[in-house]
Amino acid sequence: MKNILVIGCAGQIGTELTMELRKLYGDEHVIATDLKNIPPVISERGPSEHLDILDKEKLKQIVNKYSIDGIVNLAAILSAVGEEHPMLAWNVNMNGLINVLEVAREQKVKRVLTPSSIAAFGPETPIDNTPQETVLRPKTMYGITKVAGELLGDYYVAKYGMDIRGLRYPGIISHEAMPGGGTTDYAVEIYYEAIKKGKYTSFVSADTMLPMMYMPDCLRATIQLFTADKAQLKHHADFNLAAMSFTVKEMADSIKKYIPEFEIDYKPDFRQAIADTWPNTIDDSAAREEWGWKPEYNLDKMTQDMLLHIKKKLETVEA
Repeated sequence: MKNILVIGCAGQIGTELTMELRKLYGDEHVIATDLKNIPPVISERGPSEHLDILDKEKLKQIVNKYSIDGIVNLAAILSAVGEEHPMLAWNVNMNGLINVLEVAREQKVKRVLTPSSIAAFGPETPIDNTPQETVLRPKTMYGITKVAGELLGDYYVAKYGMDIRGLRYPGIISHEAMPGGGTTDYAVEIYYEAIKKGKYTSFVSADTMLPMMYMPDCLRATIQLFTADKAQLKHHADFNLAAMSFTVKEMADSIKKYIPEFEIDYKPDFRQAIADTWPNTIDDSAAREEWGWKPEYNLDKMTQDMLLHIKKKLETVEA
């Protein structure tokens, strides 16, 4: 890849992935786009453009202007917001993806990576060690769009011979950009509230267990798949991806090791019903075998790093 287009660069993953890709390819070769305001740390380091993913003509213009040969599409309406605005989720997640795939096909873009999610699973899916090939019957609009996105990606591979890649993200935890309306947002909020207030009210129950991943692992996984040898890939748009799974109580207990006075209580809301349809643990053996995936972070290692960086971040803001 020579010139990479990142769509959705201002989101939780996009903010950090854009910077990592620029380290790999050079600042001028990674073009950052978003509908929202692009953070200065991104816009001041390299080329950026305002882009609504629903504007196919603008997308095509950007692809041609920068001679794009690789696209990472991170634009999406996430699970919780998607349940409040299901037609918006369908429009952005599906019609936006079709725009990306069609522009890539028409302009002969070499490679597209468009992530899926554990939201593609549903209550009929085996919840423990969820297989790569399994039942996909999600009960959220976000999940429905992710299943359809996987199928579209594989369709474009089979029909047009394109290189479309995707991976089912677990909940992603980071200390840089805040999450944007997903069901796993609690796993980021809890660290900030532990430091700022010494307590947190979780919107899911204590025994809710979900697959999670720390951002450094998420970035490595995304870039590993994006750069993997196509000849080694048997799957395309739907790789299971895993790092660690834990309950909210286990997360709170991990924080208490470093902030003993931390307190947590639980007031589950509508997001509990969404979390209950997702797996406990994931079998990601296909990703490990086909492109060498292996996570580096466990819960306690992540907790220590999160608390360290958030404390520094908050101290800088207060100063």
